[in-house]
Amino acid sequence: MDQHQEVSKDPKLKDFAYSWVNSSVFLFYLQVFCVVAFLIGACWGLYTHRYKGKPEVNVPGNTLYTPQYK
Repeated sequence: MDQHQEVSKDPKLKDFAYSWVNSSVFLFYLQVFCVVAFLIGACWGLYTHRYKGKPEVNVPGNTLYTPQYK
């Protein structure tokens, strides 16, 4: 009789909606995983679109601070 009661209790203990302890632990780790994945994705996006350096730009002489005219 004891074994029958233990077997009948096991499915309820494993049920996500019934056992708030197991479900809260699962939801906590799911939230941590999502935050870490978001942070890694954001860092990767910033890394791939980073500033590559000062480009070489041709500036006409007549548009400088001290213009040079012909």
